[in-house]
Amino acid sequence: MPPTPRLVLASASPRRLELLRQIALEPDAIDAADLDESPRRDETPRQLAVRLASAKAVAVGARHADAFVLAADTVVAVGRRVLPKAESEDEVRACLHLLSGRGHRVLTAVAVSAPNDRRAVRLVESRVRFKNLSHDDAETYVRSREGLGKAGGYAVQGRAGAFVTSLHGSYSGVVGLPLYETDCLLTGLGFRRP
Repeated sequence: MPPTPRLVLASASPRRLELLRQIALEPDAIDAADLDESPRRDETPRQLAVRLASAKAVAVGARHADAFVLAADTVVAVGRRVLPKAESEDEVRACLHLLSGRGHRVLTAVAVSAPNDRRAVRLVESRVRFKNLSHDDAETYVRSREGLGKAGGYAVQGRAGAFVTSLHGSYSGVVGLPLYETDCLLTGLGFRRP
């Protein structure tokens, strides 16, 4: 029987690691790609998510040619506007103001680079609607600092879950890694579970 192939997670996100473990997958290594994640001029949110996930898989795959490399990227968008990965309380506040009382899209692309230069990518789009946020709702959330470092300035698996009036699509995709599509991509490229 051939040896079990290695699995490398091309992400430093603790949420993605937790989600992988939820489906009984433990990466052999974590090796995050260091890329400029700025949107290109005229790039749609969908194109941005696919480009970044693919680029991460290729960059980390070059360092682990014998492994299956799993990468993902999540983009939160209102129309064609891409919300930032909030790096300050002011950015979290601005995102919450924009998302209050309206729907938005969460686009998570998953890319796998397999041995022998085989690659595949899937994009999962989910639609999320927030309630109308009061000033206190927003300020309490900003002070929690939970939205820092998160696409769109919020974490659906945390306190912001109380803001969601509807979610159509993949809950795990909104968190950062759509599990069904991830499992299908790995299986389709020949990854065998240990």
